[in-house]
Amino acid sequence: MRVFIAEKPELAKAIVEGLGGGKRLDGYYDCGSDVVTWCYGHMLALKDPEDYDEQYSRWSMEHLPMSFIPWEYKPGEDKKTQLKVITDLLKKSTSCVNAGDSDAEGQLLVDEILKYVGYTKPVQRVLINDNNLKPVQRALANLQPNSNFYGLSQAAEARSVGDQLYGYNMTRAYTLAARQAGYQGVLSVGRVQTPVLGLVVRRDLEHEAHTKSYFYTITGQFDIAGQQFPARYQVKDSDPVDDKGRILDQVFADELAKVCHGQAASILSAKTTNKQQAAPLPYNLLKLQTDASRKFGFKPDQVKDITQTLREKHKLITYNRSDCQYLSDDHHADAPGVLAAIAQTAPVLAGAAKSAKPSIKSKAFNSDKVTAHHAIIPTEATADFSRLTDAEQKIYMLIARAYIAQFWPNHEYKQTDIVVECAGHQFAVRSNVTTSLGWKLLYKNDAGNDEVDAEEDALTIDLAALRQGNAGQCTACNVEQKETKPPARYTMATLLTDLTRVAKYVRDPKLKALLIEKDKDKAGEHGGIGTPATRDSIIKGLFDRGFLLEQGKNIVSSPVAREYYNILPDQAKYPDMTAIWHDQQQSIEQGKLDCLGFIHSLMEYISEQVSTVKEQGITGMKIQVTPCPLCGKPLRRVKGSKGFFWGCTGFTEGCKGAFDDRGGKPVLVKKEALTPSQKHKCMSCGKGLIRRAGKKPKTFFWGCSGYPECNQSYPDAMGKPNYSKPKV
Repeated sequence: MRVFIAEKPELAKAIVEGLGGGKRLDGYYDCGSDVVTWCYGHMLALKDPEDYDEQYSRWSMEHLPMSFIPWEYKPGEDKKTQLKVITDLLKKSTSCVNAGDSDAEGQLLVDEILKYVGYTKPVQRVLINDNNLKPVQRALANLQPNSNFYGLSQAAEARSVGDQLYGYNMTRAYTLAARQAGYQGVLSVGRVQTPVLGLVVRRDLEHEAHTKSYFYTITGQFDIAGQQFPARYQVKDSDPVDDKGRILDQVFADELAKVCHGQAASILSAKTTNKQQAAPLPYNLLKLQTDASRKFGFKPDQVKDITQTLREKHKLITYNRSDCQYLSDDHHADAPGVLAAIAQTAPVLAGAAKSAKPSIKSKAFNSDKVTAHHAIIPTEATADFSRLTDAEQKIYMLIARAYIAQFWPNHEYKQTDIVVECAGHQFAVRSNVTTSLGWKLLYKNDAGNDEVDAEEDALTIDLAALRQGNAGQCTACNVEQKETKPPARYTMATLLTDLTRVAKYVRDPKLKALLIEKDKDKAGEHGGIGTPATRDSIIKGLFDRGFLLEQGKNIVSSPVAREYYNILPDQAKYPDMTAIWHDQQQSIEQGKLDCLGFIHSLMEYISEQVSTVKEQGITGMKIQVTPCPLCGKPLRRVKGSKGFFWGCTGFTEGCKGAFDDRGGKPVLVKKEALTPSQKHKCMSCGKGLIRRAGKKPKTFFWGCSGYPECNQSYPDAMGKPNYSKPKV
């Protein structure tokens, strides 16, 4: 019996269809001589420190550095039942096929199970990144020895074990040192999370350190061959400009404007090109999270949860954690069915879906660019749109619109570039004139979308009639003073975008090149850090720990985050480690380095860092402790079910101090106690009622002052309790 172990149920089902069908049983499919079972992501997790020794459940400097070599795995708490199904099938099998996703993580996901059960029978590998029937059948006909991918699995395991050892040791070291100085929170350190925090801290510091200065732009107004248009002065090497080519000398700018004003002008060059713009690619998770944040204010983890529901509950979209924006060539044949499903599910898109031409094959259909998963697109399933939540509707509409756009014509326009000569100086202008709106009609109300917005400095007037040699006059020449602006603070959308291109912030040219090389085959990634499936949880974790705060739409670092940033080594707060690890993991894949060697080397680095913290403690970090007004013990910011609040660290000694959080600081002013009414009494117990604010803005209700012994309440009716509608 041959056992296929798929990474997820959808893949298992696709394999069954590729094998010719089978009968579903409890946790697997019976396909005759083959059985197909599945995982739910990683079925195993690395053991936590306390799993090795109970003493590690207590944080102590004496235990650091912790090194678990050899490392061990344990079953996920919610995955034990399915894991038993898999292990029982493996015991009965004659061979096995690793059907994890076709990336390093997918390779490891199944390999770690085989290692966990001590599997010694033959193992093959199938690589499937498209669940359509034909690609699956081709993959099944091209099985390879699983041993060919040993290096890939080893590299993924090295990263996983390395992340755990680095995170546990560094977090405990810095937290324990901070506690000795009076800090009550957790100072978490992670290979990805800490550089992400570093991005925000540095952006805040640059924003605040910005010194206002001025630069000057020169714009000539021209009347040539019957056309009136503005054009921007083109700077020369000899001009007084900064490193961005901006004129800094107002006197120079004013004099040049005077020289050109009223002078003869002629067209030095004129070029008109017919251009086309293809529709934006379908979504991967990160691009979807970015657009949902920009348009609706959704947080990344919200988007992931919504897409999970759309996929698992409603069956309306494909795999939602994809990092790919491309589709296989085979997906093109599904277009009529998918477009029909969109039209039926989302009536507002029905017209657009019906106007689409399934014969159009956009650049998105490219099997060579599909990675472990393809882009997130609608399925051929339908649903009653009114039964979806508002958030689910919005996300489905984004995904569906992007898919429909693949079957609309390209946006077509005329691009005209003009260079004008005047008084020995050159001025340039570009005009873009739409000749066919095409897919942009679907995005006409999507302001702020970089893939849709027109070129910022381009005119929309038609200059195509202008020719080289056409003569005229500079009717005016104006100087505009502009103010330099600091780097904008991050929003959720801009932070998510920057996580795909952090390489630009790496100072070492070699490390920068390594980061960029890591993403060479990934559309939308240009030296990124983290993955689409983890970035949201990393950002959420930074918020939960009080390192990041929201100020309107902006994301800013908290005071403690900045203090913490100052004491961290550079390798921790920049993406350098990800670049270094990528280089080493490449060596592991190629067999030049083994996983154990990588971990031993990492432990040497961790040991050095821990020793430094032990010896020096927390230096350079100002610990701001807010004492509890009730007992004097330090307050600690805590994440509760209804958001953050500040609780007293003396709660173990009986203090019940708890205070609201406002902008990362405790609100120590107590709310005035509400006085029970002497006039309006509870009909149940006779005690005075209290008028309280309702959950919705500007709403009230009357509750009994005897609560919780009496939980009687009444609706508010113009400042009086409505006794006709009591609630219990």
